[in-house]
Amino acid sequence: MYKIIRDRNEVEELNQCTFSELGFKEREHFQEWIVKTPSIFGEELLILQKEFSGFSDTRERLDLLALDKQGDLVIIENKLDDSGRDVTWQALKYTSYCSNLSKDDISKIYQDYLDKYNKEQNAEEKLAEFMELEDYDELEINKGSSQRIILAAANFRKEVTSTVLWLLNYKLRIKCFKLTPYSLGDQLFLTVDQIIPTKDAEEYMIGMAEKVQDEIDSKTKLSNRHRIRREFWIRLIDDMNNKSELYSNISPSIYNWISTTAGLRGVGFNFAVSKYYGRAEIYIDRGDYDENKKIFDMLYEQKKEIESDFKGTLTWERLDDKRASRIKTEMETNVFKKENWDEMIKFMTGKMIELERVFRPMIAEIGREF
Repeated sequence: MYKIIRDRNEVEELNQCTFSELGFKEREHFQEWIVKTPSIFGEELLILQKEFSGFSDTRERLDLLALDKQGDLVIIENKLDDSGRDVTWQALKYTSYCSNLSKDDISKIYQDYLDKYNKEQNAEEKLAEFMELEDYDELEINKGSSQRIILAAANFRKEVTSTVLWLLNYKLRIKCFKLTPYSLGDQLFLTVDQIIPTKDAEEYMIGMAEKVQDEIDSKTKLSNRHRIRREFWIRLIDDMNNKSELYSNISPSIYNWISTTAGLRGVGFNFAVSKYYGRAEIYIDRGDYDENKKIFDMLYEQKKEIESDFKGTLTWERLDDKRASRIKTEMETNVFKKENWDEMIKFMTGKMIELERVFRPMIAEIGREF
């Protein structure tokens, strides 16, 4: 850092120091600067309490508890010249403790702070005033998992910055500020730099964190869907094997369909499920558009006879815009609701047995032409 000397049109370098060298202490000085000027973090904050220890079954103390303009609690941990190794873990603990604080809890904590420091003010009125509301009853604060963390120190250890960057991927609202003292003769100066996320890249990093979390959520949902579908297929195949040998050599799948041959290459007796339907079908896909449509058309020529024999309703889908074709029977249901499974399995296995009974002889006859 440099001081600009106008009359000489030059700059003079300031000496970077440590707080300890200058005789400053963490609570006596560093913390008080934040209390008196919380705007050093680039936003309006209301200090609610310092050295807060009102946690059940623990004697731990968080350095500063604050409120932002959105009504979210801000847990501030300030360290002097070194962040230490455990500051992130400490802040996370304190944040979890504070997540359960109600509006009235916060008002009482703030009133205790005002009373202790002879502010002679009413906490409810001050809270409403800070949030720019007329009435304390309209106040909504500390909703859900909206809590934030600010870490302030002269230097941050690599294990701290690494952990914070990782936590940002999980949408944790955390910032790190580096405070650096300088001297020039008897004059002292202080810089406050937001280093994580860097101010210029803050919006980008938040966007990336949301993208990462969305991808994690998507993978988790996909994994859950795989697990549920596999469990469903286990039960369906077990039930099917008690009625027919059609699926006796088929294993459960994580996908939304399972299939066995109908006796002709590329023609299968398929089961398919989703959050909208449970289905039994004849699926035709030999890898050749024309062959698929020819087989479908040959079956369709016998539609009247088939439907009079089949116990249920069939839907014929030639799918001219696709390579494959299908003939299906289905029910509206949701495989991801396990309470539906008994009805689904009864319907799907029953209809599959009907499909095999009616279609297998016809498919065998068509097979003589291929």
